[in-house]
Amino acid sequence: MPRNKMVPVILCLMLFFGNLSGLETVQADNGSVSITATSLNVRSGPGLSYSVTGSVKKGEKFPIIKEDGDWLYLRLSDSQYGWVAQWFTSREAVKPIVSQDPAANLGSVTVDGLRVRKGPGTNYEVIGYFANGQTIEILHSKGDWAEVRTSALQGWVSIEYIDSKKKEPTTQSKKPAESNGTVTATSLNVREKPSLNASKVGQLNSGAVVPVHSQSNGWAEITYGGKKAWVSADYLKISGTPSSGSGSPAPADQFTGTVTASNLNVRNQNSLNGSVISSISKGQTFKILEEKNEWLKIEYQPGKAGWAASWFFDIKKDGSSVVSSKPITNSTVSMLHNGTNIRKGPSTETPVVLRADQGDSFQIVSVENDWYKITLANGQTGFVAGWIVSVQGNAPKIEKPGAEKHTKNKTVVIDPGHGGRDNGTTGLRGSLEKTLTLKTAQLLYEKLRAAGTNVILTRNNDQYISLGSRVSTSHYHNADAFISLHYDSINDRTVRGMTTYYYHGKQKPLGEQIHSSVVSKTMLKNRGTRVGDYHVIRENSQAAVLLELGYLSNPAEEMLVNTQQYQEAVTNGIFEGLARYFKNK
Repeated sequence: MPRNKMVPVILCLMLFFGNLSGLETVQADNGSVSITATSLNVRSGPGLSYSVTGSVKKGEKFPIIKEDGDWLYLRLSDSQYGWVAQWFTSREAVKPIVSQDPAANLGSVTVDGLRVRKGPGTNYEVIGYFANGQTIEILHSKGDWAEVRTSALQGWVSIEYIDSKKKEPTTQSKKPAESNGTVTATSLNVREKPSLNASKVGQLNSGAVVPVHSQSNGWAEITYGGKKAWVSADYLKISGTPSSGSGSPAPADQFTGTVTASNLNVRNQNSLNGSVISSISKGQTFKILEEKNEWLKIEYQPGKAGWAASWFFDIKKDGSSVVSSKPITNSTVSMLHNGTNIRKGPSTETPVVLRADQGDSFQIVSVENDWYKITLANGQTGFVAGWIVSVQGNAPKIEKPGAEKHTKNKTVVIDPGHGGRDNGTTGLRGSLEKTLTLKTAQLLYEKLRAAGTNVILTRNNDQYISLGSRVSTSHYHNADAFISLHYDSINDRTVRGMTTYYYHGKQKPLGEQIHSSVVSKTMLKNRGTRVGDYHVIRENSQAAVLLELGYLSNPAEEMLVNTQQYQEAVTNGIFEGLARYFKNK
């Protein structure tokens, strides 16, 4: 996350909300909500980086249109809509639509392991599963989804996998399909047309059985949600004889992707949270095994597969380009530094057309290699390097190429502060410093380890470790860098931000690099890099720093540092700061 400016906006929220003890978590279902904060900002999108378009007051009630993570899209009036943070709302009960005849609302599950979600869509969290043949009560439907319940579980499932006992009258009988297909991929995209460019209308899980009407050029025509749709035939095990088409699935290697980014990470899952397992370079071409949520599963080495962002591939089928451009909507970039160069083309060799300052924001038009094409104030376009900006919206996040090579084979000791009988500080909402430091340390450990770094944790569980033992670990392993992680506290609840401490002069460069990188990633208030008389850095003969990563005594900052988005941002910042330090040594 933190590719967006979280903290300044959260501070604004804090000024409005005097009573944080009444926060409630909203469950993801239909209905309406009441506002619990004194005054709550309404935003143009589902995130703190989006602009404020208005405000609502405590006690006001609004119907929910849709949800996105921790954000609710509300209908404020007949013509006004906006997004609010669910933390400051209270869910109103929803009255299910149930027939007077209970039997008319019963159905049975037609597949084993049917996922039950919090809301009507695959973007909602999975809260449970139903077994094949299980009887369920159907409350009501929304599009291709139905809200159902049993005595133990209530949630949303795909209508595709429910056999309802209440049948709608039909005007004509349907001709049975001549063949069926069983999904062999973990998750298979269903599209409107037989093309990777076509819009997705849903997904099928492994083992799902669908009627296949025809096959053509590696695609299979199926019925999905009562309508005709298309899936890749490579991931269907088809029985029987197709009614028309090629008669056999297209070979699995018909789709290939050529890397367009200068350096692209391959991960063990289709997410930026996945561990980096390899790196590929511009111009390399790979066989595409699967496509899921803008990620491609490729065979990066013979017999080895991993995931890489599809935005950075030129996808071809039998030599013909499938995706020629990647337009982006509703996304912006913000400058992280004063004097950032905006260039005429996606290369440092092209002329500079504008120099932007920190905080300047521009609309993203498209992505080209490692560069964002943006719209300038005069209506013209320019290009900015993707690794020196933060991104708001759904645009792909471009990682700084080659950072891993600077930390590879280095020895880094990570020291999660406190532990065991030593809780450290305690936040206003009960957050324990010892728990947060361990959470941050474990995530940073995984990122560095995936990059080939030799990483040692001074503690990997909730145990007390003496200060002398922590320093001894640094000396014993001859650490190239020692990083002690902490969260701060003070009586003044308005104080916030990050401070980095060093003791010996040779430790200062490490502190400066990590500090600037973390501040740019998290947008925390910059409290500076300074000398600190702390045992773990004073008695440490290695390059050692102590990081205070936010104030648990500040209500808004305590809420912020507990989020997964912040933890991702702060560990990415430490990782990049280490890479810069080792690069400059």
